[in-house]
Amino acid sequence: MNSGIGLKPPTSLQITSGRLSSRADDVKNVCVLVARKTLGSFPKGAYNIHRINMNILRKIVCQKTTKFRKVWTKHSKSAINYVNGRIYFANFGCCYSSISSKPQQLYEMPRCLKSEKIEDAILCEGSLGEALPQPSDYTSSLLAITGHNWLLRIAADTGETLQKVYLGSYRKFRYITWDVPQETLVVKSIQKSGVSEDQQSTVLFYFAIFNVFPLKLVGVMEIDKKIFGSNVADAMISNGMLIVMHSAGLVRLYSFERIAEQNMQQMCVLGETCTWKGEAGTVGDFPFGVPCNITLTERPPILFEVPCLENAFQVGGYPWHYIITPNKKTQKGIYHICSLDDHILAKNGIRDLKYCALEPDWIHFHPDASERIIHVGPDRISVLRLKELENDSYQYGVIEEFNILAMRDRTVNKKVTVTAYGRLVKRRYDQLDDDPEQETFEAVVYEDELDLLTVVAVTQTDSEGRAHVNLHCNETGRVLKKTILQESWDVTHSHALVFDRDTLIHIEERPNHNFSCYVYKMHCNLED
Repeated sequence: MNSGIGLKPPTSLQITSGRLSSRADDVKNVCVLVARKTLGSFPKGAYNIHRINMNILRKIVCQKTTKFRKVWTKHSKSAINYVNGRIYFANFGCCYSSISSKPQQLYEMPRCLKSEKIEDAILCEGSLGEALPQPSDYTSSLLAITGHNWLLRIAADTGETLQKVYLGSYRKFRYITWDVPQETLVVKSIQKSGVSEDQQSTVLFYFAIFNVFPLKLVGVMEIDKKIFGSNVADAMISNGMLIVMHSAGLVRLYSFERIAEQNMQQMCVLGETCTWKGEAGTVGDFPFGVPCNITLTERPPILFEVPCLENAFQVGGYPWHYIITPNKKTQKGIYHICSLDDHILAKNGIRDLKYCALEPDWIHFHPDASERIIHVGPDRISVLRLKELENDSYQYGVIEEFNILAMRDRTVNKKVTVTAYGRLVKRRYDQLDDDPEQETFEAVVYEDELDLLTVVAVTQTDSEGRAHVNLHCNETGRVLKKTILQESWDVTHSHALVFDRDTLIHIEERPNHNFSCYVYKMHCNLED
């Protein structure tokens, strides 16, 4: 399974916890690891069978005789999505499994009207260790929101609809995400546009919150400008927090649990009869839907607020720190790492790579829960760590653990002549740091089961870009494997790369709604 590191800092909380280590990771010999599998797990030996299996696979993936070969290509006129071993086409209506040597079709749903197509979806894995009411509740499923406001639970391997919930007609719902992964999901409506004369003209969004295992309604709440302020620009719910972003460059955090407890007007249960504002109906059935039963009359207590540019705010590390760009346009590209407790800047906590590039650098807390930070520029990937300091005026500092550098000739004179509108200008500028003729980092992905950093680097060759994928040790940054992609990589197109165990998947979006999916599989050359 992979964890992507995006191009821009997410406006969400990222909660991290310490990683577990195993002495199995220190074993160099694959034969020893295979032998240990037969012994099972013991209380004093951290030889978890799954971890040993993944350690064996990592060593096989990274050995010299192993190659990644392109085994499958498929094109589409609609978006392509990958989720945990499944590739989705036709608005999630067609599903292929990528686990076998070549992707195999699992199912294809009957064609439907455009208004009934799936808008967004997330994968919900089966529950472990819990007694659930229905056998189908244990089934891994796709939780999807359709264009006509139905929340569907679809069997992940067959496409069968297991459950349907009608959300209502008061607002179009379009986005679905996790509040707490595999526990609580949030369905978000589109933003209200224009001004109407009805009493809800100041309501920007609605959130419908559900628990899973089994699917159970928590409630529906609205984001009203009268409550949260007239300059509210966006909002989301993540890790139990309501995060409200303001157009003035201010992010505020509230406790969603407290909001729900104190402002729940009426408990609503899916499938049960409910009377709401004089109208009776079954909750989750058409046309009654799900009432907006969490209504605020005043702004809840603010847990935390911070000004930041473009509402880019994220939390992580230990102890808790946050990363922002100060709320000034002149500060764009500069990141501050501060303590969540007292807003104090960490020592060496200002990150400014001083790049001259078309695409901005980006920074994130590492998704491996190691409390580290990854800062990615066109030619440098820095892995940073927060460290408690002793006998220093700063309590915490940021140190570099390692750097990954692009293959460039550092001695080349970067002065180039620049033209504008076809005319030669006299002034000379430095060459852009993400110039296509130089090797440039385009994507960084973390494969959590193999504990590898996957880095995509692109170089313009003649008329097209050529990309290669490097696998790096997550602890040291040392390159362990290099794979050249056969297809070209146009940096002006949108791309997504997935590395999942023995599979590399490259998804490309070209102009005019043209999408392509390229699948590479691991092959071992036994002759070598």
